[in-house]
Amino acid sequence: MRGWDVKALVTLCVTGDDSMMFQTGGVCAAGLQSASSGIPWLPIITEGAEEKEVEDLQRGIAGETNVVADFNSFWPETWDKNGIILHEEALEIDALVTGALRSDYQRTRIDRMCSRLGIKSFSPLWHHDPVEHMRCFPRHGFDVRLSSVSADGLDSSWVGKKLGAEEIEELIETSLKYRFNPDGEGGEYETLVVDSPAMSSSSILIGEKTWERGRGSWIISSGRLSSNR
Repeated sequence: MRGWDVKALVTLCVTGDDSMMFQTGGVCAAGLQSASSGIPWLPIITEGAEEKEVEDLQRGIAGETNVVADFNSFWPETWDKNGIILHEEALEIDALVTGALRSDYQRTRIDRMCSRLGIKSFSPLWHHDPVEHMRCFPRHGFDVRLSSVSADGLDSSWVGKKLGAEEIEELIETSLKYRFNPDGEGGEYETLVVDSPAMSSSSILIGEKTWERGRGSWIISSGRLSSNR
């Protein structure tokens, strides 16, 4: 919408149990988003170790990783890889766009990395009103699903749920009652985008719900792009 030439979608693929910076579950959906958007994908393997994962991101942007090897080691056999074009060289870019909302921990580390690379760091969603942020998704044609939940008030029925207009209003009301961030910025939940205006076809994700001790996840077993709208 701003007229920028997007060179690649960059995804940190975490092989460890957790990450302070990046989402861990269902991130292969970014590969399908890339294929559907016609934008090359740059997957970067990281163990998710604190402070080292940003170094992994920097090496990937600089072309110092084996993208094909990383892709082959991380991409599940049950996911369709047709249409995915990998970005295998160093990124010749002047800016990096990230989705940080309010986490100074995340933004400052990305900003410092971009400074070292001599490129701009841009977070277009920074300090957006959380309620308006959530209401924008269905309004602008985004199909967003909850891939994990870990907050009081969110039971197993929310795992894998599509966030339409009614669901988002219910989520906002629940967040007010149980005092958590309606946009999930505090780790209350994670999301996956299966369709958007930039995608020519939607993603079809198949998985199972898990639930234990007030936390649940949508474990995706396979994914592919739909054949038509």
